[in-house]
Amino acid sequence: MWERTISISSTGKTFSLTGWKIGYTVAAPELSAAIRRVHQFVTFASPTPLQAAVAAGLDAGEAYERQLLHFYTARRDELVAALSAAGFGVSAPAGTYFVMADIRPLGWDDDVAFCRHLTTEIGVAAIPPSAFYHDNYQSGMVRFCFAKRPETIEQAASKLARLSQG
Repeated sequence: MWERTISISSTGKTFSLTGWKIGYTVAAPELSAAIRRVHQFVTFASPTPLQAAVAAGLDAGEAYERQLLHFYTARRDELVAALSAAGFGVSAPAGTYFVMADIRPLGWDDDVAFCRHLTTEIGVAAIPPSAFYHDNYQSGMVRFCFAKRPETIEQAASKLARLSQG
């Protein structure tokens, strides 16, 4: 399917470089020609040092990818365990560095109210998914990010334990 496949990615997702707005595509020459024409009118410039860093990252190979996978798997497992222990309904995600956690077992259904409480009373931040919907759809879920240092997740786990205590 090479001749009809376009793979699109970004360094923010590939290398966990939030804010590095450098994307890339891989495609057969006939397909990439159209992408390059559009790109010419969409993007003015990307910082040269960032481009060089991305090229080095893409050349890093499997050893880097294994290390990155190990790092994020450990962080994910730590956060999922902390959320479960605190009383959230949660399952480990397979392809992101966000965990969606069900707040209904804790007696909440409003994600915005819960996230405010979590931030002001517990000292841990989460994102209310209703912010991503035009009609404030309530799923009873909140979103946590585990792209954090191990000690940050440990501190959050300690604070989240207070939720199950009262």
